[in-house]
Amino acid sequence: MSQPVAAAASLEDVTESIIFPPGDIYSDEPPLESDLHREQIDLLIRVIKWWWRDRQDFYATDNLTIYFSPNQKKSEEIRGPDFFVVLDTEKKDRKSWVVWQENGKYPNVIIEMLSDSTASVDKGLKKQIYQNTFRTPDYFWFDPNNLELQGFHILDGQYQELVPTESGWLWSQQLNLYLGVESGKLRFFTPDGHLVILPEEEANQQLQQANQQLQQANKQLEHERQRAEKLAERLRVAGIDPEQIF
Repeated sequence: MSQPVAAAASLEDVTESIIFPPGDIYSDEPPLESDLHREQIDLLIRVIKWWWRDRQDFYATDNLTIYFSPNQKKSEEIRGPDFFVVLDTEKKDRKSWVVWQENGKYPNVIIEMLSDSTASVDKGLKKQIYQNTFRTPDYFWFDPNNLELQGFHILDGQYQELVPTESGWLWSQQLNLYLGVESGKLRFFTPDGHLVILPEEEANQQLQQANQQLQQANKQLEHERQRAEKLAERLRVAGIDPEQIF
C-alpha cells in the first residue's frame, strides 16, 4: 500500500537518479495498513494461485516493490502495488519485481486497496504511473471499508473507466475474470458468473450439500415411519395384528 505523497510529487520526482547496484534487489515495502487490508489481499492471492494452479506462466504477488528503472529513485514516494499479476513469465519466488531483469515486463493487472491515507495517491500519481510508464492494461482499486470498486482498461494509451455489470462486477480482459464484491470481500468470478472458490470453500460446499442430502434422507425416513405407523394402526382397528403379517 502506498504511503502519502507530498502535494508537489510528480512522475519526474519519482524517477530521479540514484543508481541501484546490479543483482537482486530486495523489496522495500511498509506493512499493510490493517488486518482487513491484509486479509483481503491474501484472499486474492490465494484464489488466483489456486485458479491457475496448473499454469506455470504467470507471477502473482502482493505488496512487493516494482523497480522499473536502474535510475529509479529509491524512496517512500512510490510503493509497490498491493496486488499485481504478470503474465507470460516464469512462476517462481522473487525478492522484488525488477523490470530490466524481467525482459522489460510490467504487471498486466494491478489492484490497489484504498485507505484514507493512500486513496489520493492510488487515484492520482500511481494511476498516472501505471498508465504512462507501466502501461498496465487493467487497473482496479477497492476500498475494503466502504466497498468502493472501480476499474480501468487502457485504450489508445489512456485509461478508460470500466462499466460495471448489473451485479456491479468489472471485467478484467487480462485475467479473463470478473471482479466483484461478495459477502463484503473483493472476489473473482468466471465469465459465466460463478464465484472462483478456494479448496476449503469447495470442501465446505460439499459438506453442506452432504448435510442437506442427509437431512432430506432423514425426512424421507421419518415420513415412511409415520406412514408405517398409520398403516399398523388401521390394521389393529380392523382386528389384524400387524406383527403377524410379516
